[in-house]
Amino acid sequence: MKFKVIVKTSTSLAIELVNKDVVTSSACYDVYLNDEKILEANTKNVFSLYNLKPNTEYYIKLVGANGEMATALIQTDVESICLNVRRFNAIGDGVTDDTQAIQAAIMSCPKHGRVLIPAGTYLVKTIFLKSDMTLELAEGATLSYAGAFYEGAILPGYLVDPFGEEYYLGSWEGNPLDSYTALIQGINVENVNIIGKGVLDGNGHHFWDYPKVKKGAWRPRLLQIIHSKFITVQGITAQNSPSWTIHPLFSDALVFADLKIINPKDSPNTDGLNPESCNRVLIVGVYFSVGDDCIAIKAGKIYLGRKLRRSTQYVIIRNCSMNFGHGAVVIGSEMAGGVKNVTVSQCLFNETDRGLRIKTRRGRGKDAIIDGIHFRDIKMDRVLAPLVVNSFYFCDPDGRSEYVKTKEKLPVDDRTPYIGKLVFENIESKNSEISAGFFYGLPEQPIEELIFKNCDFIFADDAKPGYPAMMDDIPTYCKAGLIFNHVKSIIIDNVKIDGIASEKVTLTDVDKVVMDHVD
Repeated sequence: MKFKVIVKTSTSLAIELVNKDVVTSSACYDVYLNDEKILEANTKNVFSLYNLKPNTEYYIKLVGANGEMATALIQTDVESICLNVRRFNAIGDGVTDDTQAIQAAIMSCPKHGRVLIPAGTYLVKTIFLKSDMTLELAEGATLSYAGAFYEGAILPGYLVDPFGEEYYLGSWEGNPLDSYTALIQGINVENVNIIGKGVLDGNGHHFWDYPKVKKGAWRPRLLQIIHSKFITVQGITAQNSPSWTIHPLFSDALVFADLKIINPKDSPNTDGLNPESCNRVLIVGVYFSVGDDCIAIKAGKIYLGRKLRRSTQYVIIRNCSMNFGHGAVVIGSEMAGGVKNVTVSQCLFNETDRGLRIKTRRGRGKDAIIDGIHFRDIKMDRVLAPLVVNSFYFCDPDGRSEYVKTKEKLPVDDRTPYIGKLVFENIESKNSEISAGFFYGLPEQPIEELIFKNCDFIFADDAKPGYPAMMDDIPTYCKAGLIFNHVKSIIIDNVKIDGIASEKVTLTDVDKVVMDHVD
């Protein structure tokens, strides 16, 4: 048995088992803190400890049912002071507007301080973070978003400095557009922790009836981080978001650990966690149940992608449970700056429409490079279409233009995106319906390389036909195998497909194929 500490603050730890199990450990274990048992028969691969003392050494011991043991000596971070928002006149009765009191506590917090929100329901508009602090939502504490259309502060899409340089703030679906401020908003901050067992509630029902309507500005996020670095979010539950739930933008060195992100299944555009133009992002032990994509990795739509060329890179997603969303882990479609070096492992996908999904199209541009994507140790159940790579994604006003949708070979130019190497390893999917894998590159720019190792796809007996990808001029499929269009190189090693109703592998315009043990 092995474990590692993935989050350490002055009063909390997040711990991850080091194994190859998916989300939960195959064997239960007890957790001891200074030789006192605090968790019994735990099975989570990722768990948190709270209410620790600052600058204190703790002896952590994990003991498995078979007697196997792992230990570590860990010292919590230094803390200058703890500021309880109640001392700043926060009421927490769910009626009083506590925005000013909580903001006063945050602005009064010195370096390495902690602002504590104790149990209660705090009605707030936007809370702005500052650098070098911890914000803790205690168990039983709820921050409830009081904002509504026309009432909140607005982040301008961009401003122009005296030298003509643009400064980007507001964002909507990859474009610099005016948007309302989030429940928790961080701009130009660093070294911030948001921790605890409390809840962020966005009261999204005030916004869901107008999913594509700009009313003064575009819908707010629940938690948004912009132009920031070294941000950690641990333990909280984020629910009922007005739109994308957690949205880091132009930010680096981010950790999201042991969270719950919950939105109604029919709530529009309530993606779970969307890192956009961010580098070094760790997402570990997060439970998703949302109304759109669980994780959508983005890098700006055409304007920002071409102007800034800021890709999203070095993203690690591990031990996460994705439920009921449109896609479990999605790249795009706003990815004109490129998405590179993404690893997804030890994750569970349950009843999502698609599992591992890539969305791009002509017009995203030459910097829209998707490369170095590795999916391994993934289990799926009742995912309609487990693997989808779509170079003809048709959403947005230009999505059904002849330029985007034609299957004819066009010249490669500055508008042409690129898909490089994708690796799928140790994938187990059962009760799928549409297709095992649907891969459609551009005829003028084929997908560079696809590698499959140890993958097992099983179709549901009651499968229904459907479209594997959102693109024009394709038929519906049912119980289809691996379908490839416009790919340079494919390696298939030890892949099983059961309950199929057609060919296991279908190839169109594929340069090189190596197949070994396809059953």
